[in-house]
Amino acid sequence: MPKIGMEPVRRKALVDAALKAIGDHGSLDVTMQEIARSAGVSAALAFHYFGSKDQLLLATMRSLLRQLKEEAIAAIRQAETPRGKVSALIAVSFGAEQFAASTVAAWLAFYVEAQRSEETRRLLTVYARRLHSNLVAALSPLCGRLEAQHVAEGAAALIDGLYIRRALDAARLDVGEAAALVEDYVTLKLNAVKPETGR
Repeated sequence: MPKIGMEPVRRKALVDAALKAIGDHGSLDVTMQEIARSAGVSAALAFHYFGSKDQLLLATMRSLLRQLKEEAIAAIRQAETPRGKVSALIAVSFGAEQFAASTVAAWLAFYVEAQRSEETRRLLTVYARRLHSNLVAALSPLCGRLEAQHVAEGAAALIDGLYIRRALDAARLDVGEAAALVEDYVTLKLNAVKPETGR
């Protein structure tokens, strides 16, 4: 008989193992057997909990998105000013765990998968809309909603671009340097706002 309360622990172990396996492979070309072995459980148990590899991979992606959402909410609540909220959102995007090489590789694999999987594409769209919405809400008091939309779009594109460069090893940036590049962009855009027009 399995111990009561072990299912959530084993599910998390499988999700963590899936994330690591995807990162190590640089793609979603991993097997349930590999993931289960890394998590210390049988493949049969992995199939019992998730039904299929695709469902486990989607659960892994949802776990990443949930973590990002929770960290963003906490960071926004702690920030005392609109500009502080913008910086908090940027910092969360480049959190040490999110910007780890294996996690970045997993994100890139999910973007590739989104070309064929409607559910993966939907989850990535949720992520993109949430990031954009949070940035617009934080930026609007600083430059007006119209300009905030524009600045948020640029900041989000920079964040995504830095993840791609990190995944391809094209930019050996640490989390601080990556965040600083986005901060510089936001500061330049906000400094260009004309007070008399509200832009």
